[in-house]
Amino acid sequence: MKVLNGSELAGYIKERQAKSVRSLRQAHNINPKLVIIRTNPDPVVDSYMRLKTSYGADIGIGVDVLTIDQDQVLKEITKLNSDEKIHGIIIQIPLPRPAQTTEILNAVSPNKDVDGLSAQPNFDAATPMAISWLLAGYNIDLAGKKLVIVGNGRLVGKPLAKLWQASGLEVTVADKRTKDLDQLTKQADVLVCATGVPGLITADNVKPEAIIVDAGVATDKNGLVGDVDPSVRELPHITITPEKGGVGPLTVCALFENVIRSAQRRAEAKK
Repeated sequence: MKVLNGSELAGYIKERQAKSVRSLRQAHNINPKLVIIRTNPDPVVDSYMRLKTSYGADIGIGVDVLTIDQDQVLKEITKLNSDEKIHGIIIQIPLPRPAQTTEILNAVSPNKDVDGLSAQPNFDAATPMAISWLLAGYNIDLAGKKLVIVGNGRLVGKPLAKLWQASGLEVTVADKRTKDLDQLTKQADVLVCATGVPGLITADNVKPEAIIVDAGVATDKNGLVGDVDPSVRELPHITITPEKGGVGPLTVCALFENVIRSAQRRAEAKK
C-alpha cells in the first residue's frame, strides 16, 4: 500500500504562504483577514474553528469567528463585503434552516468567497483544490485515466467534477441514485469518495491497483471516519489517503491560499 500523505505536503505549502503574507505586509501594508460566520454551535465545528484560527495565526492571517443567528447573516455579509480590510468570508454549513443555504452563500462577494461555494466564485473550492494538489504532489497524472467521483455534494463532488472537467478531463460522478455503483467503482483508476457514508467502499468495490482519495467525513462509534472500509487498506498495491492527514490538512492550506490570493488582488488593485 502506498500512502498519499497530505500532512507532508501541507508543511511545505505553509512555509510558502507565511512568506507571501510577510510580503503583503511589508510591500503593500496589507494584513490578510478571514471572517468565518457560524450559526450552529457544534463541538465538531468548534474543532474546525480552532484548526483554522491556529493555522491563520501560524502564517500571519487574522481569523475572526462570528457566531450569530441565521436571521442576521445576510446583513452581516453585506457589511463584510464592503469592508476593505476583510479578504475572505466563509459561511459555516450546514445552516439550522438549510433552505436558505444557496441564498446566503450567493450573498458573499465573489471576490471574498474563499470557499468557492457561491454561484459564480472567483476562487476554486478548497477541498477540490486540496485533492488536486495532493495528486499532483505525488506526480499522479490524471490524463487518460478513468476518474470516478462518488458523491455529488456542494463541498466536494460537484465542484471537483467542475474543476477537473474545466481542465479537459473526463469524469464520471455517482450519487445515491446511481445503479450498480460497485461495478462503476471497480473500473476507476482514480476514485474519490465524498459521501459521508462510513464503509461505503470495500475491497471488493475497487481495482486492486486503484488510487483512492477518501474525502468523506462521518461519525461512528470510533469517532470521525471516512467512506473507505478498513478492508481496502489491506490491498497490497493500493494507493490511498491515510485515515488522518490526507485531504484535511491540504483543505485548510487551500482555503488560506484563496485568502492570500484575495489580498494579493487587492494589492494589485491599489497600484
